[in-house]
Amino acid sequence: MRRQAFTLGLMSTTRIILSGLLAGIAMFIWSAIAHMVLPLGEAGVHRQIPNEDQLLASIQTNLGDNAGLYLFPALGVSDNASRQEMKDAMSHYEEKLAHNPSGVLMYHPMGTRPFEFGKLFLIEFGTELLEAILAVYLLAQTRVSSFVGRVGFVFVIGIVAAVATNVSYWNWYGFPSAYTAAYMTIQIVGFLCAGLVAAISLPKGGPVPR
Repeated sequence: MRRQAFTLGLMSTTRIILSGLLAGIAMFIWSAIAHMVLPLGEAGVHRQIPNEDQLLASIQTNLGDNAGLYLFPALGVSDNASRQEMKDAMSHYEEKLAHNPSGVLMYHPMGTRPFEFGKLFLIEFGTELLEAILAVYLLAQTRVSSFVGRVGFVFVIGIVAAVATNVSYWNWYGFPSAYTAAYMTIQIVGFLCAGLVAAISLPKGGPVPR
């Protein structure tokens, strides 16, 4: 009995992984279309910065080799500031925002992050495969058996993922609404594609045997 249960469990796990791989491929194909064919990938993003050369030179001069994520205007305290210092700085931050431009800067010193399309492509592909496999695994733990129910289950996971990774950036950091809506759409439709493939390819039968 144990051997039979182990065999059934192994077969079910293999099917989940296979279904997840197919779902991940479908998600990645959609993502590629959204970024390379449709305008979704560029929504809310300006292609050019006025006087870019001067701005880049100024950033390089002031930040040097200090790579990292910066918010501007800064609070005006050190990275090791005490809680009281942070509180005092926050009390004046609203006024500082009112009299200065604001934004987010992800800074890499010159030459430290070359654009390697193949590497970035593979990382993105692997990320979406992992997302799809996890979504299919969660689906396999349920007793949802209808096609619509299975698609809907993965679709809701996509909504959760899109909200969790985009709305907070829009709310706290002022990411453009068009950018936020576009990237939420890309993620949600990607999970919808994954759900359609999973609903077709994942065998019915409830949770994986243990």
